[in-house]
Amino acid sequence: MKKKFLKYFIMCIAIIFFMSSVGYASSYDVPVWSSQNNKLNENVAYDDNAPTSTNKIDNNAQINSNEAYDDNAPNTLAENNINTNSVTVNTEPVATSETLDSSKAVTNNPLNLTCGGAILIEQNTGRVIYDYNMHEKLRPASVTKVMTILLIMEALDSGRISLTDKVPCSENASNMGGSQIWLDTSEELTVDEMLKAICVVSANDCTVAMAEYLEGSEQAFVEKMNQRAKELGMNDTTFKNCHGIDEDGHVTSAYDIAIMSRELLKNHPQITNYTTIYMDSLRGGKSELVNTNKLVRNYEGCTGLKTGSTSVALFNLSASATRNGLSLIAVIMKGETSAIRFGEARQLLDYGFNNYQYKELGKANDIVGTVDIEKGLERNVNAVLSNDAGVVIKKSNDTNITQNIEIFNNISAPVTKGQKVGELTFTLDGNEIEKVDLVASDDVPKYSFLTMTERVFKSWFTLLREY
Repeated sequence: MKKKFLKYFIMCIAIIFFMSSVGYASSYDVPVWSSQNNKLNENVAYDDNAPTSTNKIDNNAQINSNEAYDDNAPNTLAENNINTNSVTVNTEPVATSETLDSSKAVTNNPLNLTCGGAILIEQNTGRVIYDYNMHEKLRPASVTKVMTILLIMEALDSGRISLTDKVPCSENASNMGGSQIWLDTSEELTVDEMLKAICVVSANDCTVAMAEYLEGSEQAFVEKMNQRAKELGMNDTTFKNCHGIDEDGHVTSAYDIAIMSRELLKNHPQITNYTTIYMDSLRGGKSELVNTNKLVRNYEGCTGLKTGSTSVALFNLSASATRNGLSLIAVIMKGETSAIRFGEARQLLDYGFNNYQYKELGKANDIVGTVDIEKGLERNVNAVLSNDAGVVIKKSNDTNITQNIEIFNNISAPVTKGQKVGELTFTLDGNEIEKVDLVASDDVPKYSFLTMTERVFKSWFTLLREY
């Protein structure tokens, strides 16, 4: 009797296991692999019933004294409804975050700028709003220090150094000319104090001291500067030193200055704690600091950034400001006078704030839809925005913005979190204005016989407990 019961018991388990396995496997579409499995689905429309979250895109979102030189001289938008449509897949490559979009820039110089080169960009998107000789290779003077500051901030963020680190002063740093705070070789300042001196009064001695502290020598640091410039796509730039004192071959352009200024402000916003200082002091109040950038004091929303001038380079400026969610960077190179560089920077910034607005379209990790997954432990995964999305549009533009969602077809597990699974394209008047990658919100492991068996037995024991 016991043997019969054991036999029937084992048979029941086997039947249940078999039936469950078949049912589980048949719930998945498991096609024979082919090259077509990575093809974009050109007929996928937006799923209005996609899973929601608190971060889901809202498809009806609305917008809304005496001068101190730095210097190395010898001593709401109307409501826009976002419509959703399905369109043909566009597989053209997307520009990198470092690339500036100059496709719609004003280039005929209606502001009658007189400087050697200029540019106005929007910080978040990198859109060029206005340009004038923006690729002209010119001497940057102390605007060079934007790259120096960027490398310092990257070292801080990576944990290589801290603001409280004590930085020594070498004989080389102490002997620098131009603007300085007269560092002595017996003196040590913290990184925090060094940054303040560099950003506020453009101290060459502090700049060289930081370069040596980070890389062992100024020359090694300059190599890092050029390497980083290449990574950012600054093709007009060659650095010969870290401070900007005139040297043959030490050149850049308004375009490249805009690139590194944007990189600094966008990815290291804490730098404005230094670049917005108008007056401060060091050494217990013994050394007074007055910002070389007079816009910090008298231009609404000014956030920095860096001045520069020499007798050869003339007067340069990278000026940044934010108003009502719109962040602009204006670069002036080779102004004939200091008044011209500040005046023409004002012109550019005013032009941008008077005529343009930034419209946020979505935030990173906003859920856009779902993606079907083949051969996975989960049958689908959320498609989310890979990064923040926004556009710069003219204030007078009240045309509807349309979003077009494209989801990749036949995605097979395993899927890793952050893997690209589609694209979200925004168009205005039929023209593409923004494209954002859609990525998987979570990992989706590939199922196997072992995992399938485990799931079947878990389900079976759950049923037994219920009865």
